[in-house]
Amino acid sequence: MTLLAGISRSLRKYLLNTESIMLICFCVVVYYYIFHGTAFWTFLERLRIKLELKVTGRYDRIPVTGDKEITSERSKASWELRKDNVGVYAIQGRRPYMEDRFNVVTDLERTKASIYGIFDGHGGEFAADFTEKTLFKTVMVRLLKSALVEEKLNMSQMLSEEILTVDDQLLSIERATGELSGTTALVALLHDDMLTVANVGDSRGVMCAKDGNTVPLSFDHKPQNSKERKRIKKAGGFISFSGVWRVAGILATSRALGDFSLKERNLVIAEPDILTFDLKEADPSFLILATDGLWDTFSNDEAVAFIKDRLDEPHYGAKSLVLQAYYRGSLDNITVMVVNLRNRTAVKVQRKGSLA
Repeated sequence: MTLLAGISRSLRKYLLNTESIMLICFCVVVYYYIFHGTAFWTFLERLRIKLELKVTGRYDRIPVTGDKEITSERSKASWELRKDNVGVYAIQGRRPYMEDRFNVVTDLERTKASIYGIFDGHGGEFAADFTEKTLFKTVMVRLLKSALVEEKLNMSQMLSEEILTVDDQLLSIERATGELSGTTALVALLHDDMLTVANVGDSRGVMCAKDGNTVPLSFDHKPQNSKERKRIKKAGGFISFSGVWRVAGILATSRALGDFSLKERNLVIAEPDILTFDLKEADPSFLILATDGLWDTFSNDEAVAFIKDRLDEPHYGAKSLVLQAYYRGSLDNITVMVVNLRNRTAVKVQRKGSLA
């Protein structure tokens, strides 16, 4: 009895005091996270990247190029922008999260270029957020550098290179953090009278030509498309139908940035399709760039006809089109960008006169 009492006193004195209990708990926590804490470190790394993006607007030495960039405010369920000849309206809609992103740069100094971009994220907002920030900055840097050295850029090649580079960066981050998100990318670059449109995924662009006809600026990358289906099958994958056709039963678009789990065997790729348009010949009155939340309820022709009558509205009809898509029952985030080109020639003449 005396021995047990002595042991009990020793335990209370040396092990059950506050300092000892804290030390034991600390050792247990350290042991657990060293040997079993992958999820914990993944969470911390992902949080670090997200904080760096949110606070500094860059990650992995993304260059900063000044204040020409206009980006939507992230904290709202609906975003809007009117900048020069561009109107944008975006709503979260019936989705629990807002995963769409957009960006606009008009008349980038010395380059005679404007950039318009729409990004539709899936599986989370990280991929769309990262791609929007990174891609715009790297494209701007390429344009500015070429202007400084008076180098003529191949815009199609440049956009393709930058999109694939951003995808590589995004995949590296996703592998390191366990992030599973992906995003479409629809980027239109207007340089002088040439419009170059790069598309990855199922966001879509259309143009209203001078004769009033609708001209597609891009074509959706869907798993059921013959070309995409053959590519997926050749890579050893499959598509299946679950409400919509999906790659490996998972993803409803066959091309995207991110989605590293589907990139291992190239079931999903980030290679863009690129189309070029001579605006002197087409003489369009406006462009529409939008995520599939619009195109689920509007055809190309319907969207063009709708905007034709609303170009005098504050957002050049973008807000009305978004709300109409919502009223028609769209279940997705909806983002619409309208680029008003009616006065394009007059603006160019005025700009040339001011430089003389």
